[in-house]
Amino acid sequence: MGKHYIPNSADREEMLKEMGLSSIEELFSDVPKGMVKEFNLPEGKSEYEVFLELNEVLSKNRTVLEMPSFLGAGTYFHYVPAHVRYLIERSEFLTAYTPYQPEISQGMLQALFEYQSLIAELVGLPIVNSSMYDWGTAMAEAALMSARVTKRNKFVVPRHLSPEKRRILGTYTTGPGLEVVEVPWNERGQMDLEKLKEAVEGAAGVYVEVPNFFGLLEEDVREIGEIAHEAGALFVVGVDPTILGIVEAPGELGADVVVGEAAYFGNPMNFGGPRAGIFATRNDRKLVRQMPGRIIGMTRTADGERAFVMTLQTREQHIRRAKATSNICSNEALVAVAAAIHLATLGPKGLRELGETVLKNTAYLKKRLSEIAEVPFEGVNFKDVLLRFEKPYGKIHEALLERNIHGGYYVGEHFPELGESALFAATETTKKEWIDALVEALKEVA
Repeated sequence: MGKHYIPNSADREEMLKEMGLSSIEELFSDVPKGMVKEFNLPEGKSEYEVFLELNEVLSKNRTVLEMPSFLGAGTYFHYVPAHVRYLIERSEFLTAYTPYQPEISQGMLQALFEYQSLIAELVGLPIVNSSMYDWGTAMAEAALMSARVTKRNKFVVPRHLSPEKRRILGTYTTGPGLEVVEVPWNERGQMDLEKLKEAVEGAAGVYVEVPNFFGLLEEDVREIGEIAHEAGALFVVGVDPTILGIVEAPGELGADVVVGEAAYFGNPMNFGGPRAGIFATRNDRKLVRQMPGRIIGMTRTADGERAFVMTLQTREQHIRRAKATSNICSNEALVAVAAAIHLATLGPKGLRELGETVLKNTAYLKKRLSEIAEVPFEGVNFKDVLLRFEKPYGKIHEALLERNIHGGYYVGEHFPELGESALFAATETTKKEWIDALVEALKEVA
């Protein structure tokens, strides 16, 4: 192993002596056996040699423009205008951390306040925090908040929930002891309302998504909210915000809490992260006081000038510690600012055109895919389309990769009752030629 990879490694013996230890093995003796790995690192290289080696590795990557991808299920290729990245690379945004000192953080505070204002208008609820880690953690935090507000310990979710979000929810609810109850889908791939009525008794909250994991627009959102409220539960709606230019805002459908993914605006896929979770609620004191995350407020200075501050901080971990509403101790500020810039660029007209384009491309994808295999659920799809094959999908996917096409997300592993099914996705960036090429390739391999 090459020497001096670790700073001060030449002083190892002196540091061990100071700690009263005789060896590195003794220092890590509390680590379970089998968890310590010995790295056989080579000798160091010059910066140029490292550059060449990394460049060779990176050259193996294929972008979505070089290799059309239909792999959706929560991560999608959206176009980000060039000026968004230029603006967030300004040092005032790029290097800013938590603005504990408002007198020196007015620019960042105002940018986050603008983000909150835009999201509030978008989702139809007035109180928005300055972002969570992502959609999944926002949903899980909504479950915990529902339990605190209602003093109940059951949270109801659709069975057709993203496996990733379901795992996050399980992680968050295990410690507090919340019971997560799943409601099955009906023959149309929608939440089964009769089963929901059976499950909702004693629930703290009921969760539904627009669109759902199968890409279908849930047709009974308002009724689901009414069922939740009749049982004394909070109604939590998860939404893909790129659809909100063409459908009613969740707040107008009776949602108490809205969560979602802000990073669909202004941010590339980034190999799945970082993200920024939307979290919004009604202007109800008992909800706002239990809301997780950072909230930016607008106020006046002693001289009467407009100013921005972190407000209601006594909910937060840096003050309340273990009694805080959430253990989130930061926010995805840069991702949220990028989303705000993109949203401001789109405006209402651009947002509507974005939604219409995605809807049109998804409809074309669904029509063409139905020529190849079974589309098990009828309804309106947005981005994702579920397709069921007779052959094992893994082999189909490998064959598509050989043809320079990245196919859909295999769901059979998580929902075995759906058989050999996969989700294929389209956005505003999906070209008709890509869909046609996918269909031709599937004709050969499926």
